[in-house]
Amino acid sequence: MNKPLEGRTAVRPTIKAVAAAAGVSTAAVSQAVNGTGRISEATRRRVLDAATELGWSPSASATALRRARTRTIALVVRRPTDVLGSDPHFSELITGLEGELAPRGYGLLLHLVADMAQENALYERLVAEGRIDGAVLTDARADDPRPALLRGLGLPAVLLGAPDAASPVPRVGLGQQGAGIREAVVHLLELGHRRMAYIAGPAELLHTRLRLHAFEEALAEAGLPPVAVRHSDFTEQAAVDVTEKLLALPDRPTALVFPNDSMAVCGIGTAQRAGLRVPGDLSVVGYDNLSLGRWVHPRLTTVDQQVQRVGAAAARTLLAGCGEDVPPPELDGRPRLVVRESTGPLTPPA
Repeated sequence: MNKPLEGRTAVRPTIKAVAAAAGVSTAAVSQAVNGTGRISEATRRRVLDAATELGWSPSASATALRRARTRTIALVVRRPTDVLGSDPHFSELITGLEGELAPRGYGLLLHLVADMAQENALYERLVAEGRIDGAVLTDARADDPRPALLRGLGLPAVLLGAPDAASPVPRVGLGQQGAGIREAVVHLLELGHRRMAYIAGPAELLHTRLRLHAFEEALAEAGLPPVAVRHSDFTEQAAVDVTEKLLALPDRPTALVFPNDSMAVCGIGTAQRAGLRVPGDLSVVGYDNLSLGRWVHPRLTTVDQQVQRVGAAAARTLLAGCGEDVPPPELDGRPRLVVRESTGPLTPPA
């Protein structure tokens, strides 16, 4: 029998070593040991065998900590820090979430990530370390792997987006996501606009697809094509760049529809610096109905999607999933157009 060398401290095996030996994630090791989550019996047995072979077992204090309620909810956002800091959308969302979480002793753990792989790995680590009781998922995507992942991890979660009974986790948001954009197109048509361009968000986002479809469909019903459709990220510089390019077209649009209020405000400023009057030469429509739109001149016509109320409804849904006794979420209706001063008929110069 081999004896430990004198003067050398035996290295305690880690959960990462067990995960590597079993070919699973650390979250799966935690589930196998604690009897939680939705992993197969074959996987559970493989993990336990690897743990036995390596001589690993969770400490009693760590197990107790993982099983204790943390009263912490994760909000993971895929945005650069500068975009998050300049976009009031997330401030409104967090206000709605905190309005329900804070009075019940829950707090938000905010993380920024670069891509889907980082986000998924973060959830697995947070669950394995027992640091959160639930998660709020933003930016629903086509073929989104996160709901199934979190369900498999046994972690309560909500996904912000149009309600969908087929989703593995509850989806919380206003229905008829394209309704506000349709209203915006009809409003612009009534003002006499026939050359409209749409600035869309990233193509993989579900709300991008729904709103773009509504824009193109509403124009098609009037017998018109879009002057242009441009996909963009949500940065200020992207808003400026795409506005400059659209205004440089030989037959430039007379109305621009943006995916959020921050970009729309950047669009107004860009048009004004180019010598155009808003709305005399160019009408601009935003999306979100944030306070920002009421502060600028001209005040922004926008689509109200009730960001704070959606955040509050998501928090209540998640608290119920965590076993808290809370009133049912109060959310109904659909996105609606709020008409202000940034849209109007084309007028000749004074």
